[in-house]
Amino acid sequence: MTEFTSDIKTISHNDADIFRVLSDLSKLELVKDRIPKDKIKDFKFDNDSCSFRVDPVGEVRFKVVEREPSKLVKFKSENLPFDVFLWIQLVHKADKDTKMKMTLRADLNPLIKGMVAKPLKEGLEKISDVIAALPYDKIE
Repeated sequence: MTEFTSDIKTISHNDADIFRVLSDLSKLELVKDRIPKDKIKDFKFDNDSCSFRVDPVGEVRFKVVEREPSKLVKFKSENLPFDVFLWIQLVHKADKDTKMKMTLRADLNPLIKGMVAKPLKEGLEKISDVIAALPYDKIE
């Protein structure tokens, strides 16, 4: 497995609020218009999955496979020719101070790895930027 990690982001919200939103992806529908269209396109959500387009990879769909309250949401890919697992890890530091890191593990053969490693890393950073900037306290 090839592993990519995002930079650690600081989110100015409580870990419980962040987890509440990220563990029920249908809540992101309320802020869909705030997601920068130049970064990630064609966002679609339901309770347990989300899909989006990241160029040049194309459409990616993730389904929630594990939830650990206020700490972790784990996803598995669908619609890709190889397995991808994505973790969103949260660490509570203080009131309205949560650290977030995203980890992506992909089962890539050497040929595919050479073609998709850079777009996957860039896509992971874009997604983590969007997630870190969401107004969690305004999402019910």
